[in-house]
Amino acid sequence: MCRIYASTEPAEYEQVTRSVRLHGGVTSVRLERRFWAVLEELAESEDTSLPKFLEALHDEAVALHGQIGNFASLLRVVCATYLDTVRSGGYVREVADRPQP
Repeated sequence: MCRIYASTEPAEYEQVTRSVRLHGGVTSVRLERRFWAVLEELAESEDTSLPKFLEALHDEAVALHGQIGNFASLLRVVCATYLDTVRSGGYVREVADRPQP
């Protein structure tokens, strides 16, 4: 059973550090390569760039919960939540703030 997971390519769990700009300030975020790929997919599904998606996510989380202690941890949990939601068929892109065709 574990072979499926143990055979994951090492490049997938290699840590990658990216600079992220949040309201003019720059911070570094270190995540495994697979998480960056999921975040790119999430941003694409929202019709936005990854930097804009990360800034919007950060802003929404701060508005809901106050300070974020560990942004990288939040991003990992967001990825897991997204994958769980997609797997269950429940992902529906929010379009309330977007112009309608």
